[in-house]
Amino acid sequence: MGEPGLVTTASSPLPLPWSELATWAQPESDRVQGSTNAQALLRLFGQPESALRVTFYRDHHAWCPYCQKVWLWLEEKRIPYRIRKVTMFCYGEKERWYRQLVPSGMLPALELDGERITESDRILECLERAFGPLAAGLGHPQVLPLRQLERHLFRAWCQWLCQPQPGPAAEQDARLRFQRTAARLEQALEEGPGPFLLEELSSADLVFVPYLERMNASLAYYKGFLLRQEHPSIDRWFAALEQRSSYLGTQSDFHTHAHDLPPQMGGCYASGSAAQQALAARIDRGPWPLRDASGTDPETSAPEPVDAAVVALGRMLRHRVTLQQRPALAGPVMDQALRCALTHLVHGTPCPPPAGTAVGLRALRDRISVPRDMPLHAARRLRTSLETTAALDPTDPSAQPESLPVHHRRDQDPQPFLSSAPSV
Repeated sequence: MGEPGLVTTASSPLPLPWSELATWAQPESDRVQGSTNAQALLRLFGQPESALRVTFYRDHHAWCPYCQKVWLWLEEKRIPYRIRKVTMFCYGEKERWYRQLVPSGMLPALELDGERITESDRILECLERAFGPLAAGLGHPQVLPLRQLERHLFRAWCQWLCQPQPGPAAEQDARLRFQRTAARLEQALEEGPGPFLLEELSSADLVFVPYLERMNASLAYYKGFLLRQEHPSIDRWFAALEQRSSYLGTQSDFHTHAHDLPPQMGGCYASGSAAQQALAARIDRGPWPLRDASGTDPETSAPEPVDAAVVALGRMLRHRVTLQQRPALAGPVMDQALRCALTHLVHGTPCPPPAGTAVGLRALRDRISVPRDMPLHAARRLRTSLETTAALDPTDPSAQPESLPVHHRRDQDPQPFLSSAPSV
């Protein structure tokens, strides 16, 4: 006999039926009043809907860096707000209704007391006037030079990541330019009394969050460079953020950033070193979590929640009908393969899939998006189960799907999923 509820043969378990998989799922957390999450369409923080003054327009994908900055500010200040989601052009066609509201189509946008505002810094300035700053506001004398430093660091990152380097010497020069600028940020962090730039988390930190997160991911994937290992004060800053539910709810992961950045940035150029290739392969194919030479996880310091697997299962069950309409996952053979992977997810027991299904399972593995679909640790659990199951394909266990596109991410078009999206 196997574990309770697990049907087995003499050699290996059989996949659980969908009805039994559903019994393992837990009720989804309260998106309106609970912790920060990417699926909410309304956030109230214990206040009535009559307190709403803000409507926040952000991307369906929960990836836009400028949206993340505003999103974090609203969550940290606990300002009630409604969310309307818009498709970034990289992922699909911009909604006509949004073009009518904001002809430029730019994100984010925000309505405050009926006034529509665009550009993230201008949005934050208006929010500060209406609700007060987050510790120190954008115009604070200590914050202004830090905003300039963020722009210098952004440029140094782009020069290293987004421009082809004509040889090892140029690659090293670009790395050193970036690290010199990162050292200036470290100095600013070390001058503060704690892990943040000022006495407590402030707008100065939120200015850095979106692109430092993307630097951490992209430099690991394309350069084999571990930002948090190389710059300990930046690592402490990230670790302090990762103790806040507001940040964990908006945080993406290495895989999502590594594959969503190229079309947004006009290209990302790999160094081609052995270390870079090995780390990129780990980010793409596991095993997860990643570990550096010291055994530290360079992606996050947050411990895995006990419900990571059931959160992943719940998200799969919510959208499985739509997922199974995708060509790579359609048909009864792939239905069984998916159930094999989810049986592994809930039981931890390998469950061999039907022959020829490795490609479909890995196509799904590659398209899990954090935090759009689920939090980072839940995504790791699901990717691990999909990869473990694909590797048991009896005919071609090493088969891989086509590479993800680099000029767009229209394979991530949200429109098919909107009818099964949560209502709040």
